Amino acid sequence: MRLILITLFFVTFTGFSQIKTPAASTSSKLQQTVGLTDIDIEYNRPSKKGRAIFGNLVPYGKKWRTGANSSTKISFSTDVKISGSTIKSGTYSLFSIPNENEWNVILYSDAELWSVPRDWDDNKIVFQSNFKVNKISAANEIETFTISINNITNNNADLIFAWDDTYVKVRIDVPTSQIVDASIQEVMGGTPKATDYYSAAVYYRQENIKLDLALKWINKAMEMTENPRFFQLRQQSLILAANQMYKEAIEVARRSLRLSIEADNQDYIKMNNDSIEEWSNK
Repeated sequence: MRLILITLFFVTFTGFSQIKTPAASTSSKLQQTVGLTDIDIEYNRPSKKGRAIFGNLVPYGKKWRTGANSSTKISFSTDVKISGSTIKSGTYSLFSIPNENEWNVILYSDAELWSVPRDWDDNKIVFQSNFKVNKISAANEIETFTISINNITNNNADLIFAWDDTYVKVRIDVPTSQIVDASIQEVMGGTPKATDYYSAAVYYRQENIKLDLALKWINKAMEMTENPRFFQLRQQSLILAANQMYKEAIEVARRSLRLSIEADNQDYIKMNNDSIEEWSNK
């Protein structure tokens, strides 16, 4: 009889062990390219569930894993800058010390951690700085802890922590301009193709720098292209306008418009018409 009961217990226990249930704090991976830099974040997302969060569940003045379960990890594919400090490419644990008016954000060199280490070593702090706490309206409170990367440009983005009625924003600067400039110099020092002139010119126009060189190179690219497409001519017109050559810009925009109509590309039809109207008033 005892053997039968033991067997039944084993079968019952084994059966229950196969049941899948959701984790209390779901895991999440965030991958974002900013300029030419890849930023990867791995973290676990606790939910509010009616609890008071900051100053209670997450105490003020104490190190927090900035999530749940294993420590939050952040990786950079290139060197970056935060608050003027250079952070080398690599993977770091991301900790924070929340307070009522600001958070102290910390990058820690040991990336394989479950939580805040008991043997915390200040020598492993790669970066540490304070960032302002911003408040979220009651109607827009965040139920589940969220890390996001927003306000993305070629040169920077905002790393945002948001939960309950609180969000904190950390600006990350990436070395896009240095990488692109080095690439342009290398290619232009060799035997550049039409696509090289085009790409460099468009980049300079987007960044609103070296516009005279952008004009020289886009014109060179168009000379080397037998039948420029409507989107290429669109870029040429924008660079002409950026150099305040509005008459020439309108002429090129009209060429782009004709080809856009032939291709039935409604987006470019509208953009060209809008630009022609705008530049006609210059």
